[in-house]
Amino acid sequence: MAIESIANTLGTGSGIDIGALVGGLVDAQFANKTATLDRRDTALAAQISAAADLKNAISGFSSALAALARNGSLSTQPTSSDSSVLKASTLSGATPGAIDATIEVRQIALAQASNSAPRADRTAAIGTGTLTLTFGSATVVDGAMTGFTAGPGAAIDIAIDAANSSLDGIAAAINAKGAGITASILSDAAGSRLILKGATGDSQAFTLTADTPELAALDVGVGKTGTTIGTAAQDAIVAVDGVTLRRASNSISNIIEGVRLDLVSAKPGTSVRLGTQAPAAGLTQAVEDFVATFNELQNILRTATDPMGGALRSDSAASALQRSLRQLVTAPLTTGGAAGSPSTLAQIGVGTQRDGSLQVDAAVLARAMASDPGAIEAMFASGSGLPAALSAVATAATSRTTGLGASEARYTAQQGELADQRLDIAEASEQLRTRMTQQFASMDAKVAAYKSQQDFLTQQIDAWNSQD
Repeated sequence: MAIESIANTLGTGSGIDIGALVGGLVDAQFANKTATLDRRDTALAAQISAAADLKNAISGFSSALAALARNGSLSTQPTSSDSSVLKASTLSGATPGAIDATIEVRQIALAQASNSAPRADRTAAIGTGTLTLTFGSATVVDGAMTGFTAGPGAAIDIAIDAANSSLDGIAAAINAKGAGITASILSDAAGSRLILKGATGDSQAFTLTADTPELAALDVGVGKTGTTIGTAAQDAIVAVDGVTLRRASNSISNIIEGVRLDLVSAKPGTSVRLGTQAPAAGLTQAVEDFVATFNELQNILRTATDPMGGALRSDSAASALQRSLRQLVTAPLTTGGAAGSPSTLAQIGVGTQRDGSLQVDAAVLARAMASDPGAIEAMFASGSGLPAALSAVATAATSRTTGLGASEARYTAQQGELADQRLDIAEASEQLRTRMTQQFASMDAKVAAYKSQQDFLTQQIDAWNSQD
């Protein structure tokens, strides 16, 4: 290129390193602008990083508190005086009230289970035809069905053809129907048996009837001798405060509001007492953990907004987050409580220090926990109280419209503008370099011409002097 060849020959006439001279002049021309862009770029990178750190911190804080409130460890839980007979737990999303009841488990629910006579080869064909499955109530004596009353549901036909006529194939065909019967194969030294098991409850007894002699060996029903009923279907029977109730399942959710009862074993004549237990230890730990996490976030925020060098010292979203966090201590977190019940963190011993951090007064918290644990539990209730208040703070803080999300987007856009300005500087410096190179090339050419003329004159003078 022309400019390259000029640059390569610069200085040949004047003896000056014009390439270095032009480079230095161009760099000096744009040094201040470049330094300003570098400083701004560094500041923007720090602002983007600080905004992202704060967004992650407040979001993580809110999510952790919400998860803790959801898992039930901060809610009053139902208790059972004998968990070997009966277990009690809170239904998902429910808040059980005061519980004081006695339950006697007289009978647990069972599912009908039958097994066929053993066969030597589980993969060998038995026969083809149709098996008909009927549900209802049955009477079983010594492994034999002695009576059966069909229920209102329609019978279910299961086609058995040459492709599924073995024990394995028949079990697969029954399971494919999804009729509420589970079929499996149980093998031992005597051979393989078809095992059928239904759902628990008296009305879930079943018969299985074949329409061909080959499949009749698998029949289950009154007078059928090819199969044995190992367990008869029956309801669970419980007495709640003396009132006898029947249920088809051992997991019962419609006796005590908000509570699931799981029957473990029958123990007629034994009364199991149900009550509730407030999570005092869990709530105390939750308050302490909240304060510790709050202080960690506060340290991040304090560093980011430090007026003497914090990356977000002039960021309105960071300042708004700081104000919102401070207000959590004194803001009412519950409503509708009894007169005198605590409704703020400050009222249960959480105080703000001069540096903005929080501290727990253990004595005040212990008194509040002893006098009104329900109020503190309400503060940490899932979907309300402190979890909801902190979630609102986090949502506002991370907003892409007015929060740190918007700040992060703004700083990123400004970084893009800096990149455009650097391109403009690079283009302008190249244009200046070209212009100055051309100017110095012209000067150097003139200097070279003057030197050539000087050399000629010098030679002439020397020649004249030699003639004298």
